[in-house]
Amino acid sequence: MAVTIALAGDTMLGRGVAEALGHRRPRPLFTSAVHKAAAAADLFLLNLECCVSDRGEPVDVPGKPFFFRAPPRAADVLAELGVGAVFLANNHALDYGPDALFDTFGHLARAGIRSVGAGASAAAARAPLVVEAGGLRIGILAVTDHPAEYAAGIDRPGVAFADLRKAEAPRWLTDAIRALSEQTDLVLVSVHWGPNMTLRPVPHVRRAAVELTAAGADLVVGHSAHVFHGFTREVLFDLGDFVDDYAVHPALRNDLGLLWLVTLDRSGVRNTEAVPIALDFCHTRLADRAEYAWTADRLARVCAELGTRVCDENDRLAVHWSRQTARAS
Repeated sequence: MAVTIALAGDTMLGRGVAEALGHRRPRPLFTSAVHKAAAAADLFLLNLECCVSDRGEPVDVPGKPFFFRAPPRAADVLAELGVGAVFLANNHALDYGPDALFDTFGHLARAGIRSVGAGASAAAARAPLVVEAGGLRIGILAVTDHPAEYAAGIDRPGVAFADLRKAEAPRWLTDAIRALSEQTDLVLVSVHWGPNMTLRPVPHVRRAAVELTAAGADLVVGHSAHVFHGFTREVLFDLGDFVDDYAVHPALRNDLGLLWLVTLDRSGVRNTEAVPIALDFCHTRLADRAEYAWTADRLARVCAELGTRVCDENDRLAVHWSRQTARAS
């Protein structure tokens, strides 16, 4: 038995995207080709970089410049795309306070979408999500290494915060991975880690990735940089962005991303495929030929630094791990 999981990075449905969704006849956020690519998977997961609510006010966090809130309709858009669950452990889930966070849970549940990484308490935020897909039980954990102000407490709503900048990952996290690996066929860990707009994983991210896979994670998926990074068999260091209204850096090209398709069986990852996408303002489509070529070239270079050889299969970039000689992470 094997399962194919579609993965998308930072998905920001507030601000300009929220305005677009508010039109009487809104332009679709995703083209039919993007829908089709995601539909090839048994399960679709993404990082939801906003709350979903029409309540609340921006929270008071010193130095925080951006606050993202999507309208309730955003949950239906994700459901129409086929999203099965979202990661909420990030630096925007609590942007409009606890009421908006609870609304997020409700709107997602109404749309048939599950969530992981945030909750009414630390125990709830850290609790795993277990789903069945492709005949396998998949355990999912989601954590973020920033901001500490959003961390859930004993009786305080928030996100699953893990301080990964220390010498070792928190014991509760590695213990949770080990326990989940005994209860499920596969363990996937989502981590919102590291600074924005970096081309490669920073040292504490590299170090944490080793600890999480050593604890039993079959696949670690990262996000936060807004730019896709290289990957190994067990670690997708940064998924990049999926939809937003962000300004585009002319060199880093955060408007060019990837929709990831990862196939796993009980022995771990078998294939990693990445479909190049392009993020126009509040709209995501498949990359054109020039954009595809740019994406393919940069992914090949950053993956080579990690010992991964990527093949261009004309409509996607892929690694079939049984054909690789190395399994670095």
